[in-house]
Amino acid sequence: MILAELTGNISTVGYGLAAIGPGIGLGIIIGKTIEGMARQPEAAGKLQGMMFIGLGFVEILALIGLVLVFIA
Repeated sequence: MILAELTGNISTVGYGLAAIGPGIGLGIIIGKTIEGMARQPEAAGKLQGMMFIGLGFVEILALIGLVLVFIA
């Protein structure tokens, strides 16, 4: 019983650490998109569309980490 509790706590800590990567990635993607829009306002539409595609890929990483917590 103690081993099961310990494993659950380690899984939670593992997901917390796994969520740091996508969090940093989101910050970089959004920051660079805003920087690009400030430099070239006429390209804002293209940059925004590409940003949302990138956000989707980064969020998938976080969701995979969440699913692995429940599987393991």
